[in-house]
Amino acid sequence: MGILGGTLDPIHLGHIEAALAARAALALDQVVILPSRVPPHRSTRPHASGYHRFAMASLAVNGIDGLVTSDLELCASAPSYTADTLERLHRTGLSALQIFFITGADAFAEIETWSRYPHVLSLAHFVVVSRPGVAAAEMRTRLPGLTARMVSAARSDEGSGDPAIFLLDARTPDISSTEIRRRIATGEPLTDLVAPAVESHILRHGLYSLQPVIPSADHLHG
Repeated sequence: MGILGGTLDPIHLGHIEAALAARAALALDQVVILPSRVPPHRSTRPHASGYHRFAMASLAVNGIDGLVTSDLELCASAPSYTADTLERLHRTGLSALQIFFITGADAFAEIETWSRYPHVLSLAHFVVVSRPGVAAAEMRTRLPGLTARMVSAARSDEGSGDPAIFLLDARTPDISSTEIRRRIATGEPLTDLVAPAVESHILRHGLYSLQPVIPSADHLHG
C-alpha cells in the first residue's frame, strides 16, 4: 500500500501525479492520501482546517482508480510525525514491507532532520519521486550514507528483504500549494493546478481568499 502524506493546503495535481507515478512504477494496489493534522516542520498552522483539507483531498481523488483518502493523521492528537504515522499503520496489521511511503525528492533530501531518523527508514519502504529541479537520482550524492538502500524504482525487483529507498524519476508538474494560495489571494486562475472539484470547493468556501466570507452552515468548521 502506498502512502502520500502532507499538509495538502490545498492538494494539487502535482500530488496526484506523484501518487499515480508511484502506483504504476511499483504496481501498488492503492495509494492512500493522508492530510497532516499539524505538520511538525511548519511554524504556522495550515491555512485551511483539517476538515477542508480532507474534503479537498477526497474530491481530488474521486473517480481515480487506486487512490483513496484517510483521516488517520487528522484524528491523531499529536503533530504528524512520519514515524508515528507508520507505527500506527503497523498496529493495523501492516508490516514495514507492505508500506510504501511516497515523498518528493526535495523533502527526502532533508531526511536526516526528520524525527527519529534513521529509525524512521526501517518502518516502511520510501519512494522518492523527482520534483522539478530536484531529481530522485541526486539522492545518491546528497545522501551518500544511504546509497546501499537505494534502488531504482524501474528495477524494484532488485531490492533486498529489508525496507528500501526507491528512486523514481517521474515528470510531475511544477506546482506548489504556496503558489496556489497566492493566486487565489490575487484572483488569478487555477487552471491545470488543481482538480476542478477542488477549485469549486475553494471558491465556494472562500478558502485562502483575502476577502471575508459570510459564514453559513455548510462551511466546514472554518
